[in-house]
Amino acid sequence: MNEKTNMETAVSPPANTNVTQRVNALLAQMSLSEKVAQLAQIGGADWNQGPKPEEIIRERGAGSVLWLNDTKRFNEIQKVAIEESPSGIPILFALDVIHGYRTIFPVPLALASSWDPTVAEQAQAVAAKEARAAGIHWTFGPMIDIARDARWGRIVEGAGEDPYLGAAMAAAQVRGFQGDDLADPERVAACAKHFAGYGASDGGRDYDPVYLSESELRNVYFPPFQAAVNAGVDTFMSAYMDLNNVPATGNRWLLRDILREEWGFEGFLVSDAFAVGNLVIQGHARDRRDAALRSLKAGMNMDMASATYLEHLAGLVEDDSLSMAEIDEMVRPILALKVQMGLFENPYVDETLLEKTVALPEHRQAARQVAQRSMVLLRNEGGLLPLSKEQTNIAVIGPLADSMEATEGSWMVFGHEPAAVTVLQGVRAKLPKATVAYAPGPDINRDIPHPFGEFDMTKKKPIQAPEEAEVAFETAVKTAQSADLIIMVLGESADMAGEFASRGSLDLPGRQEELLKAISALGKPVVLVLLNGRPLSINWAAENVPAILEAWEPGSEGGNAVADILFGDVNPGGKLPVCFPRNGNHAPLYYARTITHLPESSEQYRSRYWDSPTTPLYPFGFGLSYTTFEFSNLTVSAEQVKVGEHVNISVDVTNSGPVAGDEVAQLYIHQKWGSDSRPMRELKGFKRLTLQPGATQTISFQLGPDELKYWSTNAGQWVQEAAKFDIWVGADSLATLHTAFEVIA
Repeated sequence: MNEKTNMETAVSPPANTNVTQRVNALLAQMSLSEKVAQLAQIGGADWNQGPKPEEIIRERGAGSVLWLNDTKRFNEIQKVAIEESPSGIPILFALDVIHGYRTIFPVPLALASSWDPTVAEQAQAVAAKEARAAGIHWTFGPMIDIARDARWGRIVEGAGEDPYLGAAMAAAQVRGFQGDDLADPERVAACAKHFAGYGASDGGRDYDPVYLSESELRNVYFPPFQAAVNAGVDTFMSAYMDLNNVPATGNRWLLRDILREEWGFEGFLVSDAFAVGNLVIQGHARDRRDAALRSLKAGMNMDMASATYLEHLAGLVEDDSLSMAEIDEMVRPILALKVQMGLFENPYVDETLLEKTVALPEHRQAARQVAQRSMVLLRNEGGLLPLSKEQTNIAVIGPLADSMEATEGSWMVFGHEPAAVTVLQGVRAKLPKATVAYAPGPDINRDIPHPFGEFDMTKKKPIQAPEEAEVAFETAVKTAQSADLIIMVLGESADMAGEFASRGSLDLPGRQEELLKAISALGKPVVLVLLNGRPLSINWAAENVPAILEAWEPGSEGGNAVADILFGDVNPGGKLPVCFPRNGNHAPLYYARTITHLPESSEQYRSRYWDSPTTPLYPFGFGLSYTTFEFSNLTVSAEQVKVGEHVNISVDVTNSGPVAGDEVAQLYIHQKWGSDSRPMRELKGFKRLTLQPGATQTISFQLGPDELKYWSTNAGQWVQEAAKFDIWVGADSLATLHTAFEVIA
């Protein structure tokens, strides 16, 4: 009898039954080979080695296809899955949609600089709408690794150094991607990555080992992931590296004990690319068969692109190393997601929908507004900013000033063609009657090329010869000499942050600082705009350049947003989600450290280094405005509360300056004694607010068990202790307005 005829009910399970019943009906009709295929994610790119996806799918099906960004191809492959595969189960198409699909938003580190979770949710909702219109069902985002070492390249993809802010941004991005209903044709399934501790790699180097105590994991690195679970995230991705000598891809404690049993996660796990097979390289598995066994036993549902599951799982069942029940357990949540997304009823995408969707003007408007809210004013001596629109003779200088790639930033989707408004274009659009000259200066390049660049040789430009660089340098200085005002646009190119982009130094690459010094020496007003994916050590600029705007990698409308801020149409209100180290070898550097026996505030304290201060150049939470704010009347609802009770904190925030602006009220606590030493400050509340000149608003925060408990090394469990707590509220992590309360037994 024809197998396809027998499988007809698998193609479209009855819609009037619940998800579990539909999944059970599918599993009952699937062969072992077909089940194993659902646990495999296969490559769809032309450069992907091995059989074409259609060949695999036609023979046994597949769980997912990645590395493909082609709406027509999605439908072609889906047609094979529906009409020619044994079980007729649709494919999940997956792609890294990190901060936008066609309309590019600021990178996630910049989104966190908004200190406004609604901004992150809005950005990812637009990204989801465009990606789904292209035929993508599943994004490998958000990346929610805490990163306290600015040398680590992937710091650009996360929310920075703090678990409280990171948790808020993680949940917001999950809501933005997924919405309230997975069947919504404008949403995609999200993937919380990389579980866990990836951002704490030795030396800030990609993939290097991570050694973290359980208390550090639970107090710092786990909270954003648990927040993603609580927000309903559908999938998780494991990390590449060893965590305390056990690769995360084969780490049962992470994948089963914590994620599933403790937190109750019901979705499915996917490895990072080739990570299951790489367990052999890491010395965790004897061979690929052993790697498949170890990974599945640890709780890994889907093997991304290594084909290790495809090759070995069936044999492991046949020799009783695995049971069919274990295979079914792994397949079940994958099928459930496909049912919940309505892929059995609507497996194909309208190939005309994408261009209609990306043409929506509200998407570009949203990108501009989000970029505005994400930028951080670091310096504004003498009130140089905002600039007058009466300016008639401006020079825009720097290798990134007219770079669409640097403006949109790292981690674009495969095949994306940059289409950003650059800073040069934004300034010219803002002042159409002014003379706006431009000179890039010398090129900047990585010392070691980015390996992803090998995939697209057409975009590789020749390395600038030294004599060419010298001419470019001199031309930039001459261009600046002829102007009345200079806007310098410096930082990192797009390939200098992200994966394969860790750095040993945090200095401005190339001759950028030399150029900045030469142009500053002309004695003309200079504004520095930074485009970068990580904190940079800009010590000279911080002392000598009067105005500095941290624009990060601001996306498609980045140049317009920069111009909006420079010329006063928007008052900047962003805050740093990370400390800015003075030197790359000061990393890791973060505000929430424990107090040593010789505190920095003591008279004996001079410096932990003898050759430089250990304080950050700019502290966590820092950011200026074109107006000023005052915090006052800090009150606590009770001087004493019992363990398990709540206390309310209130503070007045006043706009004491001349124009309307945004401030972020930030609340920090310190537990003064307990079973374990606690950080000198921990963020436990924040709120961004807009105030008119002279206006005052009272902000309230609530502290209770969720904010006051911690994982104790001594107790080996979560504790909330009787102790006294310091409270500070202000504009950054150095806030001085103080009160206290006590928790009693």
